[in-house]
Amino acid sequence: MKDKYTVGNSGGEKMKLIVAVVQDQDSNRLMKAMVDHNFRVTKLASTGGFLKSGNTTFLIGTEEIRVNKALQVIKENCKSREQFITPVSPMGGNADSYIPYPVEIEVGGATVFVLPVDEFHQF
Repeated sequence: MKDKYTVGNSGGEKMKLIVAVVQDQDSNRLMKAMVDHNFRVTKLASTGGFLKSGNTTFLIGTEEIRVNKALQVIKENCKSREQFITPVSPMGGNADSYIPYPVEIEVGGATVFVLPVDEFHQF
């Protein structure tokens, strides 16, 4: 028997887990917006592999019918931006003759995964 705080596919509303990876610059704004729209959010510090820069991963458990609203809030609060980076020296080459020039790239936005949840318990 499930308690009143358990929701799952076999008796309650279908749940989804949204995993959103965003740039640190967008994290506070997104957190406020998610709370303003009554989403429960867990915020985790994380590090990206390509730029080795800090980012934030949000875990959002929500009912399936609210997924589109959550995605809309994420999209509205996580913007892409241009950033200059200096490439690292190529491996195997002569590092003394390598002069790195800054390269402009697009960073930001959000990478979002929406996953099914078999069971959800809140104690």
